[in-house]
Amino acid sequence: MAEVDTTERMSEEVPEPTVTTSPPTTVAVSEVVTTTTLPPLRSLAYREVANVPFPIDLAPVPGTSRLLIASKEGRLWMYGDGRLADEPWLDISDRVRNRGEQGLLGFALHPGYPDSGRLFVHYSALNGDTVLAEYTVADGAVDAEGAVLFRLAQPAANHNGGTIAFGPDGYLYMGLGDGGGANDQFGHGQNERTPLGALLRFDVSVPGIASPAPGNPFPAPDVWSIGLRNPWRFVIDHPSGLIVIADVGQNLFEEVSVAPVAAGGLNYGWPITEGLHCFDPPSDCDASGLTLPVLEISHADSGTCSITGGVVYRGEEIPELYGHYLFSDYCGGYLRSFPIGEPFDEPQDWTEQVGNAGQVVAFGTDHAGEVYVLNAFGSVLRLEAERG
Repeated sequence: MAEVDTTERMSEEVPEPTVTTSPPTTVAVSEVVTTTTLPPLRSLAYREVANVPFPIDLAPVPGTSRLLIASKEGRLWMYGDGRLADEPWLDISDRVRNRGEQGLLGFALHPGYPDSGRLFVHYSALNGDTVLAEYTVADGAVDAEGAVLFRLAQPAANHNGGTIAFGPDGYLYMGLGDGGGANDQFGHGQNERTPLGALLRFDVSVPGIASPAPGNPFPAPDVWSIGLRNPWRFVIDHPSGLIVIADVGQNLFEEVSVAPVAAGGLNYGWPITEGLHCFDPPSDCDASGLTLPVLEISHADSGTCSITGGVVYRGEEIPELYGHYLFSDYCGGYLRSFPIGEPFDEPQDWTEQVGNAGQVVAFGTDHAGEVYVLNAFGSVLRLEAERG
């Protein structure tokens, strides 16, 4: 999430890694098929559809036409028929520490929803612990008591990760940062025996229980991949089978990594590398075996400080973006995209068209795959096409 480290880097020199690894295996994504002929795209634009105190996540509610919007303070709101509900659908603010990078950080509805009636929420407990909890929904109402499935002490207040999401395999994925501070001071990034600095994978097939998913490859039983600094936002693109992770950098580089979500045991490099550059050691690092990012963004890029991922566009209103990953930055407020599963030179920048979205903290999609951008000022912005 939003983060500007003031700690000096371990070195002013940032040479390229000694060993060059191949980009991660990608899967070609078929182009969208539409029977409707649309007028030429003239521009993209944002339209504010709602305002929620510090919105942090958004997703469609299966079986309805509504959207569920989470606020960092610990409340989930229903949005439908062009308006936000007067009262929160779920309020757990009494157990959420909402301070800095802590708060309600993400949610996911079970793939079998609404029949399963299961909602999963990732939040920071009052003492700062990371919590994954499950809530039961019946007749459209949610039981606020919930059950804690996973709890982990955090050594610092930052680098908590955020996203939780279900993969095509039906398992629940959760990204956690390296425990915070700076320079991986707790040594978690390359530690295979801790859930910190890692992508976790849980089997939640039994209500009220989160077990390590079968096949998790590390000594820490919940861990699927390691080497992450602060994966504030990732997305699992089901049509392509790819996971796209936006990992917040230290002082110089933000990064985006793309890999098959079914590929366990990956190492995304932190703190050996930051982006495509050596970090620890600051030169002549061994990058063999690492899954290096497909994109790094230098902090020399005006306004860049903390990358905010990101969704893959799968809607029909803007076929020009189909299969593109859209992302932003907490300081930059830009909108950029690149096609996943395909080579690209530089991301396309749409900011001149849509305008600066402010302190962007998250993206979401609706039932039709259309994109929403959330900022820290409360705006829920729908991305739309202007044609003709």
